[in-house]
Amino acid sequence: MIEHTVDIETKDGKTTTFITHPERGGPFPVVIFYMDAPAIREELRDMARRLGTSGYYVMLPNMYYRAGAMELGPINPDPESPERKRMFALMHSLNIPLVMEDTKALLAYAETQKAANTDIVGTVGYCMSGRYAVNAATHFPDRVKAAASIYGTHLATDQPDSPHLATQKTKAELYFACAETDIYAPQEIIEQVKVGMKGSNNEVEIYPGTHHGFAFPKRPVYDRDAAERHWERLLALYRRNLVS
Repeated sequence: MIEHTVDIETKDGKTTTFITHPERGGPFPVVIFYMDAPAIREELRDMARRLGTSGYYVMLPNMYYRAGAMELGPINPDPESPERKRMFALMHSLNIPLVMEDTKALLAYAETQKAANTDIVGTVGYCMSGRYAVNAATHFPDRVKAAASIYGTHLATDQPDSPHLATQKTKAELYFACAETDIYAPQEIIEQVKVGMKGSNNEVEIYPGTHHGFAFPKRPVYDRDAAERHWERLLALYRRNLVS
């Protein structure tokens, strides 16, 4: 495997991006891996590596670069703690238009790389970034062939770019993995997503007995069986769609 970290120019600065892909056999379909709210850490790099070994050019960008933040370190679970307040402030500093500008810059960089095939793109987003993964499919419909939201938030809003409306704007296959118990994505929101996906080949799957964050090995809520199921679903999604 090849891996390196590069600073990619955007309209608003430079996003430090971890990139990993197989050593031989490219060019590889691009997978953009949008981080969750606690930001870049080795746990996410390891997940990117796992994706890369399956035959993808994986890009894991730092989405907090505008604020000069990257690795936040351990997050105190106390909602009143300075670390947690900072994380939420950083999370709320992002929006769909900003992240789509970053996505444009990531794809422009990948176009210059021999190992990357930017005509075939997949996306995945965890937590705050589920909506960004889905919006990449609607903003870049000629490139993004598959998008996955893993316990994503803000999936059904009153805005025209709400993820639950995405089937009207993309032919990409969409997959929503949802925790059974999730204060950030309650069941009434998931039901709206299910209604939005009705009549399409897209899937909304609820993982029984799980909580928000179940796929991250370092979290107390980690559920090994559910985490492995999400890998199975994600890789199958890409195998179906990220093909020449």
